[in-house]
Amino acid sequence: MGQTIKDVLRRHGLILAFLVFLGGVALNADAFLTPGNILDVLRQVSITGMMALGVTFVVLTGRLDLSVGSLLTLLTVIVVDQHNVAGPFPAIVMTLIAGLAVGAFNGLLVGFVGLNALIVTLAMLSFLQGLVLFYSGGSNVNVQNAQETWFAVFGRGDFLGLPVPVILFLLGAIIAALVLQYTTFGRRVYGVGGNETASIFSGIDARWTVFLTYVVSGFTTGVAAVIMGSRVMGAQNTIGQGYELTVLAGVILGGTSLLGGSGSIWRTVIGISMLG
Repeated sequence: MGQTIKDVLRRHGLILAFLVFLGGVALNADAFLTPGNILDVLRQVSITGMMALGVTFVVLTGRLDLSVGSLLTLLTVIVVDQHNVAGPFPAIVMTLIAGLAVGAFNGLLVGFVGLNALIVTLAMLSFLQGLVLFYSGGSNVNVQNAQETWFAVFGRGDFLGLPVPVILFLLGAIIAALVLQYTTFGRRVYGVGGNETASIFSGIDARWTVFLTYVVSGFTTGVAAVIMGSRVMGAQNTIGQGYELTVLAGVILGGTSLLGGSGSIWRTVIGISMLG
């Protein structure tokens, strides 16, 4: 019996803790557990949650990505600025490509060159902060003709009664969970994080696997930047400052091991929601 209880707590401890957390909040706020409030919480965490989906891939390999906060700032500035220059659709495409490019560069240095992930992503964090100031000239950027553009739908819109940011976050979580659970790439992510040496001997190219996790992280941060720019309809030079810590805290709180090989997307969703 003792072993059974221990197994239950080990496997489902996070869910039990989340239920206790919800119960405690509900006791202090009678109207908390209503559909409207739950959607508000999900809307609030949709940006950090979207980023956390990608960071979960990275952490599952036993690496870190501390550049996502500064990357969010840069990409939000890009999407807003390019919206004014080229229009919303080209701006979104350029933002996602820029996110993929930064993620690929991080992945190249960590996965193929073999540099320490903490050092690489901290250096990238600092570099991106400087790049933001260079790109924006130190000025805030606002969406022009804000009342006429469809760009606002990503951060402020609703579809069938659900906030669009929440739909994007949950859709991203479903896709990420399916990738990790049912694809060869997902199994390799867990394999590299669980025992990288054994994975290499079994024929897995750990370099490519690590590289692709950073690409995923860059992409999800790009999506988060689109939501952020659409919600605020502008961008400040510090808009993503500190987000990397919140995102990492949510991933860890969700039970993903910093050593890699253990964790899941839905646990990350719970962890980031508890921080909301």
